[in-house]
Amino acid sequence: MILAAMLVVPLLGALGMLVPLPGSPRRVTRLSRLYGLAVTAVTLALAVAAAVAFDYGRRGPQLGVNVTWARSIGLRFHLGVDGISLPLIVLTAALTFLCMVYSARVLPSARGGSPQALIGLMLLLEVGMLGTFVSLDLLLFFVFFEVVLIPMYFVIADWGGSGGKDSAARARAAANKFILYTLLGSGFLLVGILIVAVNAGTLDMTALTARHGAGLSHGLQVAAFGLLALGFAVKTPMWPLHTWLPDAHTEAPTVGSVLLAGVLLKMGTYGFVRIAVPMAPEGAKVWAPWLGLLAVIGIVYGALACLAQRDLKRMIAYSSIGHMGFVLLGIATLTPVGLNAALFGNIAHGLITGLLFFLAGAVKERYGTGDLDALGGGMLAKAPYLGSILTFASVASLGLPGLAGFWGEMLALLGAYQPHAGLPRPTFVTFMAVGGIGAVLTAAYFLRMLSKVTHGSVAERWRDTRFADVMSHELLAWTPLITATVFIGLWPKTLLALTDGAVHLLLGAR
Repeated sequence: MILAAMLVVPLLGALGMLVPLPGSPRRVTRLSRLYGLAVTAVTLALAVAAAVAFDYGRRGPQLGVNVTWARSIGLRFHLGVDGISLPLIVLTAALTFLCMVYSARVLPSARGGSPQALIGLMLLLEVGMLGTFVSLDLLLFFVFFEVVLIPMYFVIADWGGSGGKDSAARARAAANKFILYTLLGSGFLLVGILIVAVNAGTLDMTALTARHGAGLSHGLQVAAFGLLALGFAVKTPMWPLHTWLPDAHTEAPTVGSVLLAGVLLKMGTYGFVRIAVPMAPEGAKVWAPWLGLLAVIGIVYGALACLAQRDLKRMIAYSSIGHMGFVLLGIATLTPVGLNAALFGNIAHGLITGLLFFLAGAVKERYGTGDLDALGGGMLAKAPYLGSILTFASVASLGLPGLAGFWGEMLALLGAYQPHAGLPRPTFVTFMAVGGIGAVLTAAYFLRMLSKVTHGSVAERWRDTRFADVMSHELLAWTPLITATVFIGLWPKTLLALTDGAVHLLLGAR
């Protein structure tokens, strides 16, 4: 019942935020922060308990809950966790808790919403994110997959805004774009799920995975995979379905950007691995070269877009397109190496890009701008600890060996060098070469950013301005991300040993 409790706690917490809190606005804000911190701490403790109770010698789903939801149409409340979902569950619970730690001192201002409402929306968001990763029923998965849209819409629309003239209008437009794109993708996803469920005669994800497409004709698998891929690609986001992402990240508050990059993008790639590839394997083989092509286009496009950016937060947003391109390339290889690379890249991106968005928010709070030219360099002189952590996060994101960002990209390229036997190897070797060029461009835009922000002399406009360096609440929120980035970078087997058995099971190995 650990998994059910892990969903019930934040759900009850979100409902609790509907009760008006007594006292002055300052007291309501303080109580809301403490409440959110307590609820997410309990949820994180449950996620850790699930990790402790997990049997690492087994490959299939564990800690399951399987009860009737709607008997007349065969729906069940079916939950479980395996080596693929467990790291994402812990990452989700940890990032949500760290966002609450960060919010203990920094809450974004609202245009009509209260701190109490923001905390409630973040808890509801956590329910949807965790539910997506523990669902073993296709319809239940879809429900949780969609639950995240509404709270994230309001977080962007009511608490977002990059500042300046028409900030509120831009935030609302970014939120509208986010919801329209993702709802469109959800329509394709639902049709794909119905094709699989109706023709296979079950919604049970465990049974469907074990069949590996049995009961679905070749044509149905091709259609199902294409529809599922469209739905998941929007959330990933895959080029050219990515255009909602930079606007959403730029306008979202810091905690919204952290959860959007750290968890929501992973829901799309998780769907590819959990549902699309094992349930429609013949369709996956047909679409894999096209998926690989769009992945490497995204890698190069994201890097070139980053080189053209003048805003720190927008640059980090575009970097996600490139990094998730490596994840999609790993999936497209349809090999254990490639899928392990994708799962490793998911976790590494969540840790590193979550940290980068925390840092972008801290820079904006101190300087009042994220414009790279306006920042003018010299951060290592003005705020040496902040500048040092920004440097660390940047070199981790560009794939420095020994840090988490390296392994996902390297293994994805390795998987492309030796793809599934049914795929055209010369095509994927070409993808590998293009992906390597993208990795070089990734280093270029991060080094360019560091040269403009952290190095050099302090700009004239900031020489007489005093900035706070890293503060206690920031250190508490960022230290776990830094530690995890170093740990799995130095000991990648910690994560790969967890995912490998489950990946082989998904691909049909015994």
